[in-house]
Amino acid sequence: MPCPKMPKWLDSQGNVIACTEKIKVMSENMDELFQMAQDAFEDALLMGCDETQLRHYFSQLIDSVENPYQK
Repeated sequence: MPCPKMPKWLDSQGNVIACTEKIKVMSENMDELFQMAQDAFEDALLMGCDETQLRHYFSQLIDSVENPYQK
């Protein structure tokens, strides 16, 4: 299963990020994150974990990511 389609990335003012190198890095990072999450999800299912609980935890995990650059 491929990573979901990438959005047009925006800065905090709503302007489109147009730098091709930045877009490339974002795409690579999101592909890696997706694959790691997919692998962890499949492993957990094979170990007998509940799919609904896994999805809920993954959502909590993402919600817990902190912005170290926040002013």
